[in-house]
Amino acid sequence: MSSLISYEPYVNECADLFVQRLSEISQTGLPMDMGHWLQCYAFDVIGLITYGKRLGFLDSGKDIGGVMEALEAFLSYAAPVGIYSKLHPFLFSMKNYVAGSGGTGRAYVISFTRSRVAESMKTPTAVMAGKKTTSAEPFLIKFLEKHEQSPDKFTSTNVTMGCVANMVAGSDTTGITLSAILYYLLENPLCLAALQQEIDLYYIEGKLSEKPTFQETQQMPYLQAVIKETLRLHPATGLPLERVVPKGGATISGRFFPEGSIVGIKTWVQHRNQSIYGLDADIYRPERWLITDEEQLSIMNRHWIPFGLGSRTCLGRHISRLEVSKLIPRIIREFNYELDGDLAQKGTKWSTFNYWFVKPKGFMVRISSRYKS
Repeated sequence: MSSLISYEPYVNECADLFVQRLSEISQTGLPMDMGHWLQCYAFDVIGLITYGKRLGFLDSGKDIGGVMEALEAFLSYAAPVGIYSKLHPFLFSMKNYVAGSGGTGRAYVISFTRSRVAESMKTPTAVMAGKKTTSAEPFLIKFLEKHEQSPDKFTSTNVTMGCVANMVAGSDTTGITLSAILYYLLENPLCLAALQQEIDLYYIEGKLSEKPTFQETQQMPYLQAVIKETLRLHPATGLPLERVVPKGGATISGRFFPEGSIVGIKTWVQHRNQSIYGLDADIYRPERWLITDEEQLSIMNRHWIPFGLGSRTCLGRHISRLEVSKLIPRIIREFNYELDGDLAQKGTKWSTFNYWFVKPKGFMVRISSRYKS
């Protein structure tokens, strides 16, 4: 936990900039693509945590180096081909032949990583942001230390690809979760009002700082219920979390599967099981997590798997939780939100597409300050 909390200054820096951008956009009266901006926030946070330096998405809201576009293109290929993996060698070579070298977004991230590595090697004792803002070391420094200790086992390529993996896995997922939280709150005004009331009360009573700390947010029951309910109805991953049956086979739910079989469960189906979450399992209701029935809570928690389970559980789940828990109370306290465009029409649901990550498209929102100056 102490290691996680040590990254709070990184999150605060990006949250400050994100709130500043919201304030600027609110003054224009124009709608904004909230899904895009929340991904910008997530990208810059994971950039700071990985390199000690932001990539700069929050500076202008632009897709720096085409990274977002490249990630989407990669997922649109990897998701279906991952299911039919035997087609990959043929399709990948054909795709590269037709598209040319491409890969500008991925190349940008790799180039950025290599430049940070080179800078770090020149000044190994310096934090790469130029000044030491936190006791937490960026992942790059940790990777380089591991490389220095065992260069044959943890090569320079491992350093580069470890950083790239952080950026790929740690941006879309958190951005999606933040978007889903805001969307479900706007779709359910009573839930939004309840969360605002809790946030305002905690702030007035001195239990919540201007820049909420992670520990403060863990003491806010309705906030945590909102986060948990959102991850139940909209986990970031939309395809089955597959496993290979080990030697000797396995019996699952009364059915035998021979060794080597690929089995999996889709989180979206699991999280809507009425025998677990009740007859209203399709309904957004954070209050289901605030009951006093310990047995029912245990059953729901046991089947709640937005980050997977076991040895393949999401390694970045704690960092994502840190980013979400610190940002949501701040932006809910400071701003009002209205769905815009088609989403403003009653009964219209938002559009998402599933390329492994279930990502919103055109999540347009108008914002205004809750506190007029």
